[in-house]
Amino acid sequence: MTLATGVGSMPGDDQPAYDEALRVVLGELTPDRWGLAHLPEVPGRGATATMTGRALAIVAELGADLQPAGWRLTGFDSSGVDHRRARSLLAQDLDALEEQAQGYRGAFKIQVAGPWTLAATVERPRGDKVLADHGARRELAQALAEGLRDHVADVRRRLPEVERLIVQVDEPALPAVVAARVPTASGFGRHRNVDAPAASEALEWVLAAIEASGAEPWVHSCAAGVPWALLRRAGARGLSADLATLSAGDHDALAEAIESGGTLALGVLPGTDPASVPTDAQVTESVLRWLDMLGLDPAEVGERLVVTPSCGLAGATPAWAQTALRLLGKAAGHLAG
Repeated sequence: MTLATGVGSMPGDDQPAYDEALRVVLGELTPDRWGLAHLPEVPGRGATATMTGRALAIVAELGADLQPAGWRLTGFDSSGVDHRRARSLLAQDLDALEEQAQGYRGAFKIQVAGPWTLAATVERPRGDKVLADHGARRELAQALAEGLRDHVADVRRRLPEVERLIVQVDEPALPAVVAARVPTASGFGRHRNVDAPAASEALEWVLAAIEASGAEPWVHSCAAGVPWALLRRAGARGLSADLATLSAGDHDALAEAIESGGTLALGVLPGTDPASVPTDAQVTESVLRWLDMLGLDPAEVGERLVVTPSCGLAGATPAWAQTALRLLGKAAGHLAG
């Protein structure tokens, strides 16, 4: 059975907006509407609610603080006030989830920034990105893996009737990391590329921790040039991509992933308000054309295919965010039928 879900982020800039985003997600992506509900992110609330801030709230043992240039590590158990606020905000969001999702059954998804996106966005204590320091990026990846064990356990405690828990690891920066496109602090240079074995190793730690916690690891990136085969070798059981960014090679790699029993979450709707709103029939047709192009039978693909927006919905209006999730649910129903 084909499902529909969101990538993660939703529009808004305050706590009432988060509560509304949670209400929309739980209302539109219900199992009886072919939905896969997820824990929404509302990054418009500030740095503590962004992808990076939220992941640092999960990281175990390592401390961080917020500088004018962004997040910076501060060492072991030495958290700044903003890091503590990020952890408090995540706990508050999980409290809201527990309250609104009482009795929720079926599948549920949570998201976290991956080790390479964190390494490309977080600074070392003495400056420049974690990406520049082999030891620092190892520590950060391992601390993320350990923190995810506790985070998954916390979500399971709050949603005890969830039958299938998915952890989506967001890696928008991974293509830039492996292609040496991440700028240095000065902006005049680029960090060295990370080779495939090193890139895979950090992901393996994180994905293995998710698997060991009884959850299902997916990796999402809506960037171009994602090394899909590397992600699968690292342990990703699901891949999430933006259809509009895929090359011919990407199409083949993702088709192979589905045929091998993995899950593909395919972004088929814009993350911001479109000039004209498509119908659910048009959304369904775009997916069927893609499957036909690759020689995949919709009936055989079944639950291994998930439809999503192209990327997060943080830049959309609340109206389009809700409409997009509703359209995806209807399209999933058509594909499931």
